[in-house]
Amino acid sequence: MAEEQGPAEIGRRVQQLRHERGMTQRTLAEPAYTAAYVSTVEAGRVRPSEAALRHLAERLGVTYDELATGRPAHLATELSFALTEAQSALAAGDTTTAATGFATVLEHAERHGLAPARAAARLGLGECALETGRLDEAREQFETAERLLAAEAPPRRAAAVRGRAVAHLLAGELRYACYLLETAIDQLNAGGLHDPDALLLLYSAVIGPYMDMGAHARAAQAAELALALAPGATDPALVAGLHRSVARTLIAEGRTAEADASLAKAQDLYQRLRLNSDLAKCHWMRGYVHAQAGDLDRAEHELRTARTMLASQRAELFTHQVDVELADVLRRRGRDREADELLHRLLAGIGPERGAVHAAGAHRLLGLIAEEREDLEAAEEHYVTALSLLERAGAAGDLADLCRLLGDLLRRTGRTELALDVYRTGLGHRAAPGTTTLGPGPAHPPIPADGPPTGRGRR
Repeated sequence: MAEEQGPAEIGRRVQQLRHERGMTQRTLAEPAYTAAYVSTVEAGRVRPSEAALRHLAERLGVTYDELATGRPAHLATELSFALTEAQSALAAGDTTTAATGFATVLEHAERHGLAPARAAARLGLGECALETGRLDEAREQFETAERLLAAEAPPRRAAAVRGRAVAHLLAGELRYACYLLETAIDQLNAGGLHDPDALLLLYSAVIGPYMDMGAHARAAQAAELALALAPGATDPALVAGLHRSVARTLIAEGRTAEADASLAKAQDLYQRLRLNSDLAKCHWMRGYVHAQAGDLDRAEHELRTARTMLASQRAELFTHQVDVELADVLRRRGRDREADELLHRLLAGIGPERGAVHAAGAHRLLGLIAEEREDLEAAEEHYVTALSLLERAGAAGDLADLCRLLGDLLRRTGRTELALDVYRTGLGHRAAPGTTTLGPGPAHPPIPADGPPTGRGRR
């Protein structure tokens, strides 16, 4: 609720409303008060009591809240509707319309002190910034939303934390993304606040950075816990997101058929919910799954579908990330020239501060293409650049493979000792595949009595 304003503001409002209704001070005051009292109120010399405000509001035909705060009647309802409209536009991939809607809500909410609407608008603007790759702006919006919700229970802050974590993840700050998500999960579980929707959102979000860091065991555990929470979730979009996240752990385990089935479930939910941005990312992941299974025709089709959808939504950063996967498929199909051109184009849009892991993937592919052309100097340069990007991001999941490629190249060019050093570096990154540098994993939520069994084969 907006705070009541001072005597001067209230007085001016009473006078304006009285004039608009053609009332005299005596007519407004009767029968409980005098014209002189109304005069002192309008002059701002006295702050009317709650009883007096309620009397004046009734006589003027407005609500008590409107008279005391200046907030228009039904504003909260109107802003709630506007938020729904903006969220629908965002779900459909129309980030321009969504951002305009969220900004309008924010303007009115700040003017009238509506904290919940302000927080919701900030969350929406953060999501719009994420989709369009404006990571600094996204972080700022999510941090502001979290501050606005500081007095709320941790489940209410889960979306803001998840948004911040994703922004840091996309910027290549994997460890910090894990830290944010694990801390929020611990707060929920340790405090007994076992909100299924909030926990499902956070557990699904932490799978990605775990996988990129090479913490496959921890990612699989997060997937198990998320699946156990799914029956209690009230938001089908969260369940769809869960299936999409779990697919990553299945891919890592070589269970591509199950991963594709999990993505098919997510895709079906996204289509029914008309969540076009998430649907595009499902096509992206299915393309990757088909590529892993060696079905390059289907992989290229899915990736081009994802690319077209994301480009139409102006999701530039995600479009570039899809291009990395597409370039890999093109290279494997013998279309090196197309892959090379695509990779050089996308590297203009991503790098150390924006899509570091995928930028490293692009340099890795360019290194492979250069090796196939026997341009070993260029290949080495690309591998070293990729290695630097992955080390900076802490993406141990890809570092070991890259060290193998670079080591093989160095050995091939007669630099055996240097190759051995690189191999040792790669082995070091594989030494503890189920851990991160963050210490113990987050606390476990209580598993519902009717929750699913521990195996992930049933979905």
